[in-house]
Amino acid sequence: MSGRSEAPAAVSAVRRLGRNVLATPGRLWASFSRAGRPATDRSRSKFVFGNVFLHLHPARVHRWSLRWTTTWGLGIAALSAFLITLITGVLLMFYYKPYPSAAYNTIKDIHFVVPTGRFIRNIHRWAANVMVVTVLLHMARTFFTAAYRKPREFNWVVGMGLLALTLGLSFTGYLLPWDQLAYWAITIGANIAQSPRELTDALGITAYFDPGGFQKLILLGSTDVGEEALIRFYLFHVMLLPLGLVALLAVHFWRIRKDGGLVRPAGADERLGSVDPETYPVFTEAPDKTYHLAAVVKGRTPWVGRGPENTLPAMPHLFYAELAVLMLVVFLCVGLALLVDAPLKELANPDLPENPAKAPWYFLGLQELVSHSAFMGGIGIPAVVLVGLGLIPYLDRETHGTGEWFGGPGGLRLVALSAAVGLGSVLGIEAFAIRFGWLRTWWPDIPQLVITFVNPGTFLTVVYGVFSVWAVRRYDSTRAGALALFTCFLCGFIVLTIIGAHFRGPNWEFYWSPSHWPGH
Repeated sequence: MSGRSEAPAAVSAVRRLGRNVLATPGRLWASFSRAGRPATDRSRSKFVFGNVFLHLHPARVHRWSLRWTTTWGLGIAALSAFLITLITGVLLMFYYKPYPSAAYNTIKDIHFVVPTGRFIRNIHRWAANVMVVTVLLHMARTFFTAAYRKPREFNWVVGMGLLALTLGLSFTGYLLPWDQLAYWAITIGANIAQSPRELTDALGITAYFDPGGFQKLILLGSTDVGEEALIRFYLFHVMLLPLGLVALLAVHFWRIRKDGGLVRPAGADERLGSVDPETYPVFTEAPDKTYHLAAVVKGRTPWVGRGPENTLPAMPHLFYAELAVLMLVVFLCVGLALLVDAPLKELANPDLPENPAKAPWYFLGLQELVSHSAFMGGIGIPAVVLVGLGLIPYLDRETHGTGEWFGGPGGLRLVALSAAVGLGSVLGIEAFAIRFGWLRTWWPDIPQLVITFVNPGTFLTVVYGVFSVWAVRRYDSTRAGALALFTCFLCGFIVLTIIGAHFRGPNWEFYWSPSHWPGH
């Protein structure tokens, strides 16, 4: 009797198992997506909230934030370039050996032997450069739209940290090919780090207080570029700096959401105008019930006064825009990789200096300043710029022009004037120094301390500072002064970088073209 009673149960269990096996693909997808197909506002919101990567996005995004002219997609472009760099870098790690006796040969193998190795390395190189450029442009966009203002001050500081880590990532990766270009570029960078020695030597205190030598030792692990430097740069490049960058990226995106989304001007809704509710409905699910509130109390969060009108679900509108930017960045990096190979010169030789030896392009402006004064060009002026940038959100407490391009007193007219002053000043001072020299040329015995603090770089900084003070007084606005100073320094950075990249030749002399360089 017991055998006959158990048989139907066994058959039933087998059938249930079969049905479960057939239903497994659907159950697997349901367990992954949790909210099902994102076809309604509720499911779209759950799609965002239930994803560990996407939950940093808001459930809804304002139409103003989706306009290309609001951000030009620069933040997402920088993130896309980082992801491309990360993926291609991992692929290159399968073949790279980080010690001097093998590094150069492994790069040659990647370039000439490994299938698609040259292509992957080219993409990696160009994506790193695209990342540096887009981070700089993203920072400029944030400044010119006054997107650093309350409550976004701290996120501006986080963005400065991301810029520093981006430059560090690119700089540390520069040494890894271990060729002549990399070796001497890093040597120049290490000398910039050691630049405080100019001041301590002039004061005669280097034997007791040597911050420049300490910075160089921390950077290289030695007094020269060698095996310790390569291992250290490799560790920073593939582990420490990427981890720090990912951590700050998470904070950066999270703060954007918590601070009320992307900044937009006060009259954004009026500027957008009304839309057809059938085309852009506020909600895609009509509520079954309505509720009455006895009272509404004003609060202090960024979302007070911001209803769902003129907003769209982040899924799919924002995600599609982000995917479009990602595709554009991939297309750009692949196109550049097909057209221009990543450079690879001869094996690094400490006994055969490159002439001219140049730092990576984003440090060429510093190298130009260092040629006039090591301390002020390598430490003093960059410190003034970084401190000034960090203080801008805390000094500019105005509200007029927030979220508008070149918003604030003076506007585009002030920016144009600042660009003219910035370009004219740097071109004039550099032309004078190149043509007539500076104090050391005129008075060879002049004390080094005078050269340290009175040189073309400090003179240019003073000119920019005076113009900024004039803008503050002229427009009675801190924002106007910040616009003037930022624009001037941006123009100075561009001009000094171009001069260092294209017009400096052997012994850091000025030449109109490499064809004018002296023959060997």
